[in-house]
Amino acid sequence: MKQPGVQVGVQVGQVWADNDKRGEGRTVRVDEVDVRYAYCTVLTAATPGGRTGHRTRIALERMRPTSTGYRLLDGAP
Repeated sequence: MKQPGVQVGVQVGQVWADNDKRGEGRTVRVDEVDVRYAYCTVLTAATPGGRTGHRTRIALERMRPTSTGYRLLDGAP
């Protein structure tokens, strides 16, 4: 049975890109996944000189290819 809030397909090692026009160019790598969140490391920042390498938490419900979600760039190894 599928648990509410769990986005199928989000796996450790995947690289996702932010679809939000405010975060254009931002990519993250998934380091850990729990029932509600993907814990990620920011690989590229949305703005020049932006922070990279820090950890962030993203709700799994946002890990889908909508205008304010994320799209999968590279699957898990």
